[in-house]
Amino acid sequence: MAATTLLAGSPWLRLRLRLRPDAHARRPFARHIHLGRALSSRARARASAADPAGPVRVRFAPSPTGNLHVGGARTALFNYLFARSNGGRFVLRVEDTDLERSTRKSEEAVLADLAWLGLQWDEGPDVGGEFGPYRQSERNSLYKEYTEKLLDSGAVYRCFCSNEELEQMKEVAKQRQLPPVYMGKWATASDVEVEQELEKGTPYTYRFRVPKEGSLKINDLIRGEVSWNLDTLGDFVIMRSNGQPVYNFCVTVDDATMQISHVIRAEEHLPNTLRQALIYKALGFPMPSFAHVSLILAPDKSKLSKRHGATSVGQYKEMGYLPQAMVNYLALLGWGDGTETEFFTIDDLVEKFTINRVNKSGAVFDATKLRWMNGQHLRSFPTDELIKAFEDRWKDTGILQESESGFAKEAAELLKDGIDLITEADAALTNLLSYPLEATLSSDKAKTVVQDKISEVASALISAYDSGELTQALAEGRDGWQKWVKGFGKSLKRKGKGLFMPLRVLLTGKLHGPDMGSSIALVHKAGICGAVTPQSNFVTLDERFRILKEVDWESLVKEQESPSESAVPAAS
Repeated sequence: MAATTLLAGSPWLRLRLRLRPDAHARRPFARHIHLGRALSSRARARASAADPAGPVRVRFAPSPTGNLHVGGARTALFNYLFARSNGGRFVLRVEDTDLERSTRKSEEAVLADLAWLGLQWDEGPDVGGEFGPYRQSERNSLYKEYTEKLLDSGAVYRCFCSNEELEQMKEVAKQRQLPPVYMGKWATASDVEVEQELEKGTPYTYRFRVPKEGSLKINDLIRGEVSWNLDTLGDFVIMRSNGQPVYNFCVTVDDATMQISHVIRAEEHLPNTLRQALIYKALGFPMPSFAHVSLILAPDKSKLSKRHGATSVGQYKEMGYLPQAMVNYLALLGWGDGTETEFFTIDDLVEKFTINRVNKSGAVFDATKLRWMNGQHLRSFPTDELIKAFEDRWKDTGILQESESGFAKEAAELLKDGIDLITEADAALTNLLSYPLEATLSSDKAKTVVQDKISEVASALISAYDSGELTQALAEGRDGWQKWVKGFGKSLKRKGKGLFMPLRVLLTGKLHGPDMGSSIALVHKAGICGAVTPQSNFVTLDERFRILKEVDWESLVKEQESPSESAVPAAS
């Protein structure tokens, strides 16, 4: 009885009753006038994501108009995790109806990025599936079919308004401080008026009839209850005059005909839900459950964009980030398992992910933390895999060449703790092999070391090298080095920083770095094994000691007391 009473108060429905004697037989569509109550009860019934009504089917639907943004990648990840954790299917659908901006090249790049992340889809444009085709541009006949169904049922009508008329309506609404809703005559036009325009060949769109009163509510799985007043919407276009369907119509038809059970997407799509829900009801399709994920924010809390640096998955891939780290970090942007754990593999995430632990607040993208996390994943690789990754990288960039010496293995083991990105391995190794003594001795940070009688250490060190004592110690490995250092310190009556800081500067040319003994042992090995190429800018031990012998220590100390021209010769 309530439904009948409410329906009678709808001007557009009175029109349909007058024009169509069989209107009472079409009551199922007419019920959408009190959609607020109908949808909220259905949404509540399916709010428990752990107990979905029927098979779980989710989709990620990118537009191939550019690169895959990290926000889109996180949406895809949440859909993937939800599907896998609930034994469902992950569908990839390409929304390429923007004919001017969509390209196949962009589509291929997006699919490649998703595959790189390890988010393998069960159905899609490249693998097919029961509900294809999976490109919107290939589904136009389906959209036209459902448009005709809506026209036949009275849910939509042809609108012959010109662009000028529509602009005038917007201006009137603005002057009256009203929402810019459609106020044209075609919502109430007679069949005769419509036929006259059709005969003249006047271009038209298809508009959806929106109830003039009432509200619509959904129970969003992340945001809780969300509602809209229907009087703020107005009749909206679902098919343009050129025959191209509008986004909200395509999405609804696609989700419904592909039997998508849960729509997990960015919160910027939340306003679209009102139009889509009305279309669902008009077509008699069951509503999916909705979950709108918060935006990814920049450090200044604005929406993350190109002006904040790298924002696409492809960019991070090129920078040397691992897919495992990207997946781990993106999952933590708005989700957590309720513990302090931050390190997750994809299998861990599948096991632990639940939609009710996704936060509705915006998540800040922290590039520093992503870098740290990448380092954690990099160092979690089995040792053999990590060493091979570094060795392959060094060979690819021309720093090393084929060698059976084991140099790459020793270098990787020494340097790995200071490398967060695989691309940093190049700089780490070339830095180890370099000898920037002049720049170091001339720096302010080296003053205390230089002024602590470093010339005495240098003189003794040169003698140890010339005698073969140091070379023999390095040849004996770690134990030989440690024994030599201990004796060398005793002979100079130095220990701790007073010994190791000047030794590090004199032998490596640097104030800081990885373990000094292992570093010098590698430098020694590099000079005899033939693994290092000229491209590495390697400075051998012989060349280092030649440079050391040419340093004018007395002038250097005076210069640091009263700065003037450098007293340290450049390496030739």
